[in-house]
Amino acid sequence: MSTGRPAPQEDRRDLRRESAEIAALERAWERPRGFWGWVISTDHKEIGLRFIGTAFFFFALSGILAAFMRLQLARPENTLLGPDRYNQFFTMHGTGMMFFFAVPVMEGMALYLVPLMIGTRNVTFPRLLNFSYWTFAFSGLIMFSGLLLNMGPDVGWFAYVPLAGPAFAPGHRVDLWAQMITLVEASSITGAVEIVTTVFKQRAPGMTLDKIPLFVWAQVITSFMILFAMPSVQLATSLLGFDRTTHVTTQFFNSAEGGDPLLWQHLFWFFGHPEVYIIFLPANGFISAMLPAFTRRSVFGYPALVLSNIATGFLGFGVWAHHMFMTPLPELGQGLFTAASLMITIPTAISIFCWLATIATGRVRLTIPMLYVLSFFAVFIIGGLTGVMLGSVTIDSQVHDTFFVVAHLHYVLIAGAVFPLLGAILFWFPKWTGRMPSHRLGMLSFVLIMIGFNLTFFPMHVLGLHGMTRRIYTYLPETGWGTMNALATMGAGILAIGFVVYLLNLWWSGRRGLAAGENPWESDTLEWATQSPPPRFNFRNPPTVKSRDPVWLDVPGTPVVTGLSTEAREVLVTTAHDANPHHRLHLAGESPWPFITALACAGTQIGMIFRPHAYLIGLPVVGVTLAMWFWPSHGPEPLVAPKGAQREAGAPGLST
Repeated sequence: MSTGRPAPQEDRRDLRRESAEIAALERAWERPRGFWGWVISTDHKEIGLRFIGTAFFFFALSGILAAFMRLQLARPENTLLGPDRYNQFFTMHGTGMMFFFAVPVMEGMALYLVPLMIGTRNVTFPRLLNFSYWTFAFSGLIMFSGLLLNMGPDVGWFAYVPLAGPAFAPGHRVDLWAQMITLVEASSITGAVEIVTTVFKQRAPGMTLDKIPLFVWAQVITSFMILFAMPSVQLATSLLGFDRTTHVTTQFFNSAEGGDPLLWQHLFWFFGHPEVYIIFLPANGFISAMLPAFTRRSVFGYPALVLSNIATGFLGFGVWAHHMFMTPLPELGQGLFTAASLMITIPTAISIFCWLATIATGRVRLTIPMLYVLSFFAVFIIGGLTGVMLGSVTIDSQVHDTFFVVAHLHYVLIAGAVFPLLGAILFWFPKWTGRMPSHRLGMLSFVLIMIGFNLTFFPMHVLGLHGMTRRIYTYLPETGWGTMNALATMGAGILAIGFVVYLLNLWWSGRRGLAAGENPWESDTLEWATQSPPPRFNFRNPPTVKSRDPVWLDVPGTPVVTGLSTEAREVLVTTAHDANPHHRLHLAGESPWPFITALACAGTQIGMIFRPHAYLIGLPVVGVTLAMWFWPSHGPEPLVAPKGAQREAGAPGLST
């Protein structure tokens, strides 16, 4: 009598076939060994973690600068830092945090997770990913090296003209800032292109637009914002460079020669305020990804969350001038931008309502990542409320350029983005390393960070209301600001210890943490459907999707994609709307030319600091490297239907 089970011989044959297939995939997706192989890698997971690690390195450098600033302001008439050094420190602190930490770390998270979440093996343009990382790394290293050479920019991270113009900022400090900002934004734009193309053309079959994970939606919207916002600041920094050089002598921002200083503010803040949401929307995605795991239910209001993120991205481009209420804007314009600043709170409120409804109707597990999510609700709302206050012309005119604005900015960006990021890193740490983070060290760092953060930045609200202005390096005892500044400095010390303990937790857990298994949090999205850490090819057989929670709801036996080559790097391309299989795409392998192109771009920008003629040399060099990069290394792939595929030519098959 038959039991309906495969014979042992069949089981052994299946295991041998599976082992042979995995070995072939490992050979096809393996990068060259050694340091050079690391340099030219095109693995989205490796480069994503590299983005995150490098961004935290710049975060640490910027944090050290902030610590010196707080020590300088701890008591009246302190002499730890002189005015020139203080100006360099606060400029590099803001520049480092905004340009070299906040945006790149969010892109790094996306580049690692998005291909896994949508069930594909790599991003669409792997070599472009390598180029994106190296332009980011080179620009940050060159920028921070300026401090060691006494070339640190000293005009604020927003570089307002005419202060940043040639008349008031001689030398090359501002030129260094302008050229490196232009370079790092090229990295952001190329990273955004990777996310958009990968999501719309490489989703798992069945993952229609209404089944895309909320984290992926947040990253797609963020990427579109980057594509529209970053060219604005690149244009502004390029025009500033032309104004500053004696070899070109344009007058875009020189009012004495017919230019307009307000043009700089419009160009900069058209990028600057959307950047707040470029940082904030990925954090929304983190929360939406973590809540199902720790509430044991799907996120409430999926369509509302997607539409609220889209509305935030759209409205984010209509509020930039609320940074300019103290400039001679027309009163009608001030009223419209005030209305837009208040309107943008509506989609955020909808998102918070959906998340709270998810928590209220679920079974909450208080893990460390979940505590960071809850701290977001407790602390971010304070920053949001002060933002509503600053959106009003009458209130903004009273507290403009005071420490009240500094407090608001940090409550929004740290509580609204960094807290969810810290929780997300702990949440996906088992996926990256195969080990669990330490609960004790996680709890200690969480408590220290929460106490230190509020002790640092809440007193700044009071200081701002008492008239302490931003960007001053010292103050007199008669102002009465000493006590609150001492309290804020004490909080900064506690906050720094909290971050050190957090990093210590990651280091220790990565070496000695408990084995995590494939899905330790029992989460619902596709990155948890493969082993931890994932192999270089992500999935032996890319999955298909039937629901929004595929790991929870898709039953065993759901078809998988078959027919992709095991001897070459192939991915399945699907249609943009319905994610129906369309054709196979042969991905490019490792090449030194993206790295060399990034090096040539960095060299050209360095030359532009001193002579605009550097473009005459740099552009041909970059053109040659691009030609070598794009030179075909193999013939076209024939569109032949693989064995067992669907009837449509080139479309891989689906098998259970």
